[in-house]
Amino acid sequence: MPATRKRKEPVAVASGIKAYAAKKGEKYMNKKQLEHFRAKLLAWRKELLDELTRTVHQMRDEPENPPDPNDRASQETDMSLELRSRDRERKLIKKIDEAIQRMDAGDYGYCEVCGVEIGLERLEARPTAELCIDCKTLDEIREKQMG
Repeated sequence: MPATRKRKEPVAVASGIKAYAAKKGEKYMNKKQLEHFRAKLLAWRKELLDELTRTVHQMRDEPENPPDPNDRASQETDMSLELRSRDRERKLIKKIDEAIQRMDAGDYGYCEVCGVEIGLERLEARPTAELCIDCKTLDEIREKQMG
């Protein structure tokens, strides 16, 4: 990945799920592949939800207003960063849910723009990918020209 490229979502963690090893001549997006990516997406989703739950509990347990203004400012900064992070994760959960819906509709693994295979390698790196690498590259070029 070129250094100039921004990463918009964290890399899938989905602990314990190894990358899918395709067999020679295997049909793209067969039942085994779909099961693998569904398990990966669901594990990732669970990790994100667990993190959201941890944050909610942490927010409840912290003292409401530390007497020291510096402590209070530090706590507010930490909380702001934590909430921003959780908001990104909430959006990512939505993308994961959309990817699962594409699976259910039979569209998962295919580019939403041109219809070609996104590819197993790209889906391993970004299981929520909706575009093939060519369409994504064009999309980013357009984004740079507009912004």
